Amino acid sequence: MDVLDVSRWQFGITTVYHFIFVPLTIGLAPLVAIMQTMWVITKKDHWYRLTKFFGKFFLINFAIGVATGIVQEFQFGMNWSEYSRFVGDVFGAPLALEGLVAFFLESTFLGLWIFGWTRLPKGVHLATIWLAAIGVNASAYFIIVANSFMQHPVGARFNPETGRAELESIWALLTNNTAIAAYLHAVAGGFLTAATFVVGIAGWWMVRNMRKSKTAAPEDAKTLVQDARNMFRPAARMGMLVMIIAGIGIVYTGDVQGKLMFQQQPMKMASAESLCHTETDPDFSILTVGTHNNCEGVTHVLEVPFVLPWLAEGKFSGVTLQGVEDLQVQYEQQFGPGNYRPNLFVTYWSFRAMIGLAAGSLALALAGLWVTRKGRVPDQNWFKWLCLIAIPMPFLANSAGWIFTEMGRQPWVVHPNPTGVDLIRLTVDQGVSDHPTGLVVTSLVVFTLLYGALGVVWFYLIRRYAIEGPSPHDLHPPGRGPAPKAGGPGEPGEPEAEEQLSFAY
Repeated sequence: MDVLDVSRWQFGITTVYHFIFVPLTIGLAPLVAIMQTMWVITKKDHWYRLTKFFGKFFLINFAIGVATGIVQEFQFGMNWSEYSRFVGDVFGAPLALEGLVAFFLESTFLGLWIFGWTRLPKGVHLATIWLAAIGVNASAYFIIVANSFMQHPVGARFNPETGRAELESIWALLTNNTAIAAYLHAVAGGFLTAATFVVGIAGWWMVRNMRKSKTAAPEDAKTLVQDARNMFRPAARMGMLVMIIAGIGIVYTGDVQGKLMFQQQPMKMASAESLCHTETDPDFSILTVGTHNNCEGVTHVLEVPFVLPWLAEGKFSGVTLQGVEDLQVQYEQQFGPGNYRPNLFVTYWSFRAMIGLAAGSLALALAGLWVTRKGRVPDQNWFKWLCLIAIPMPFLANSAGWIFTEMGRQPWVVHPNPTGVDLIRLTVDQGVSDHPTGLVVTSLVVFTLLYGALGVVWFYLIRRYAIEGPSPHDLHPPGRGPAPKAGGPGEPGEPEAEEQLSFAY
């Protein structure tokens, strides 16, 4: 492998790893804020306990996400210096806004939220978590604006004297239709991830408490049932509602984003379908056989009519879509010799993994609404296992979607805008820094090992607090009575609980 291959591997590994934490942070921040709002409005202590409980997960995820995200910006200047030289005037603007506006907003008010439980008035303290949640989502917006310039460059002009892209309209950059569609899709994915996380853990605790109450002492059994009914069931039902709304949002925003991609990056969408040659009203492929790296070797086994024309133009027929091979000939004529095909295998299967894995959350939401209907509290063991199996699925779906978005753009690091400035374009090999390969290999190994260690820490902390459940010290809000001693009913840490929850991660 040369320096280009190693640099791509390093950026891919660090980006995908960092993106594991992003959707949960985006969605869990407002969900925790909603839980605290419910406590302030209803004055029911179980909402306070839920706020503290899921607030721990949010803080853990936020901390690891910040630590892994900082590396991304440094890589632009170190491994991709030619890219930074070419688009730094444009690309740097939303990144600066993310640091100056969003990150300061979220970090400042998150600190006030952490240390202000007994120091701030209840309403002011509630405002801090909402402002932190707004900051988290604003941060995501500015990052997606920067990425969307790479997908669909707008608001810039090419300076032939310097050979660089220069920012011409910050407003055009911030209102890029690609950025708006991608942001709304990412936020919907974040809410789906966080809601699945909440439902998975709350549902597991519901079933656990109900089953354990059958063999516990009468007083302990009463406490276990009350916690299942009054605390974990409301949290699960709230999460299920969010999952349904987020699922609808994902379908709608994904449709909008797909139609834009067909216009702006037809090669990406042709590769997502392994559509090798131009066709009118092609069927949507569910299953293929072949390597996908050779269009002639791809066999479409299972297809569905009408879907692909609708995804492309919102019509069921009369739509002609360009194929990979035809686009390759067109791009060679337009941009010169080169291979303008992305990796068809990765693009095709990541697109389907994104859709298929998200269905796990839908299954959990529908099953959960059924078993908790009319005030029921489930004790079915299968539902507990469904909760655990569903937790990782939206994480994987989001990662698959990100891989599809970035790999489908190859070989471009700045994809040409079909209606924009023709010279604002850059291939990946043109953007890489001229470093010795061994140097990049060293940093790749170091980052991979470091991120692996952080992953172990993240897994350990999430698993530990999930198994422990709401802290006994959070039984009463500040000033509302003494906290019970540890060791009450449902004391965490049973071997069965540890074994089952480690399966979910």
